[in-house]
Amino acid sequence: MNTQPPVYCRTIAVDGLDVFYREAGPADAPVLLLLHGFPSSSHQFRQLLPLLADRYRVLAPDLPGFGFTTSPPATAFAYTFAHLAEVVDHFTQALGLAQYALYVFDYGAPVGLRLALAHPERVTALITQNGNAYEEGLSTAWDSARTYWQQPTPANRAAMRAMYTWDSVQDQYRHGTLDPAQVAPEAPALDFWGLQRPGYDEMQLDLILDYRTNVALYPRFQEYFRAHRPPTLAVWGENDAFFLPAGALAYRRDNPAAQVQLLPTGHFALETHVVEIAGFVRAFLATVLAAG
Repeated sequence: MNTQPPVYCRTIAVDGLDVFYREAGPADAPVLLLLHGFPSSSHQFRQLLPLLADRYRVLAPDLPGFGFTTSPPATAFAYTFAHLAEVVDHFTQALGLAQYALYVFDYGAPVGLRLALAHPERVTALITQNGNAYEEGLSTAWDSARTYWQQPTPANRAAMRAMYTWDSVQDQYRHGTLDPAQVAPEAPALDFWGLQRPGYDEMQLDLILDYRTNVALYPRFQEYFRAHRPPTLAVWGENDAFFLPAGALAYRRDNPAAQVQLLPTGHFALETHVVEIAGFVRAFLATVLAAG
């Protein structure tokens, strides 16, 4: 018999958008807000949500430009990380979330950390899973993006389209895993489908250009870590092609109490190590939320 809590798929109106989100757990439990990365959606948390929902209210929205959230064309909506953070902020307000722990991954990290800068009193804990906030965490896989940031010419913009091919999306899931057979094929397939929708390529090209603003904010994120010392768990696929283990270890520099767990897998660590990550998260939150 399956005793795992159910996961509900819902939408809520936020800033003129229908924001899709997955939810599980008791309505009165401590909240864990999960923010996904590129090129995925809340689907990446499908296995994690029920493993945490007996103790926590877990909420995972699809960011604009991803998944099933309404995504206007790039000509009608600013696809910037500041704007994504604003939508998520209003999402939390629409749901009446006074406080929440953050679980951030990839693109979700700068979105969530913007929330923390704006509302440090709301963040009860930080879990960063391959969610970078340090220059040393950026690998050479970012070189073409850096060229685009420095010279956003049509040619350099066009070069970034290589990120949206089927082979590239699959490689993000499989690179660094010890056994690629553990990766569910529907995960990259759903992401690739999302990227192929009309206009979504322009949304993503705008976001990858705006990623330079996240790097510029790294010093402010680090100051937040030093000033507020949020209880922090960095759990990392150590074979990530984009975000190096040095990025996980760096959290200890500004918050010496930060816990770091490195796992022998790649970028999408939840595909291969969801049970281990759920165990780390449960032990971490049980301690830090009880202490708070």
